[in-house]
Amino acid sequence: MEEKLLEYIMINDREAVIEQLMEVHGQNLLHLVYSYVRNKELAQDLTQEIFVKCYQKLDQYNQKSSLKTWLWRIAINHCKDYLKSWHYRHIVVSEAKAMEGRSQKEAVENQVIQKYEDEQLSYAVMQLPDTYREVIYLYYFEDLSIKEISYLTKNNQNTIKTRLKRAKQLLKESLEAKSHG
Repeated sequence: MEEKLLEYIMINDREAVIEQLMEVHGQNLLHLVYSYVRNKELAQDLTQEIFVKCYQKLDQYNQKSSLKTWLWRIAINHCKDYLKSWHYRHIVVSEAKAMEGRSQKEAVENQVIQKYEDEQLSYAVMQLPDTYREVIYLYYFEDLSIKEISYLTKNNQNTIKTRLKRAKQLLKESLEAKSHG
C-alpha cells in the first residue's frame, strides 16, 4: 500500500485499520500473548487491551517497520509490563498455586495451545524460560527473522542467535528426557 494512502486511511479510518489488524493478526497475537502468560482467559483480556492500545497509538506508527512488527512490539512490551505488575505477582501466581491441585490431564490441557500439532513440543516450548520461549516462538511460530526479533525485543542480533541456539538445546534435552522417561 502506498505510504500516503496508508497515512490517509490511518488518520481518517482508524477503526478500519484496527479491524483489519484484528482479523489478520488476532489469533497469532493471542498465541503470542498466551506464550507469556500461560492462561487462556488472561491472554484474551490482554490481547483486547493490546488492540485498544494500538488504536490509541495508531498515529504514532512511523512506518519504520511493518504494521505487524509494530503490533508485535506493543504486544511484547504489554506482556512484559503485565508480568512485572503487582497484580500478576500477587494474584495470578496465587491462582496458579491453587490450580496445582487439579488433575494432571487438566493442567496439561490448560498449558498446551491447541493450534500446535505436536503436543510434546508445545509443552516443552512452554516450559522454557521467558527469554528462550520468546525467541523460539517469534522465530519458528511467527517466522520472524533474527533482525526482526532483535528489533522487537531490543536485544542485539548476536544475543538473539545465542538465545535461539540455547533454546534449541534446552528443547532437545527436554524432549529426549520425555522419550526416555
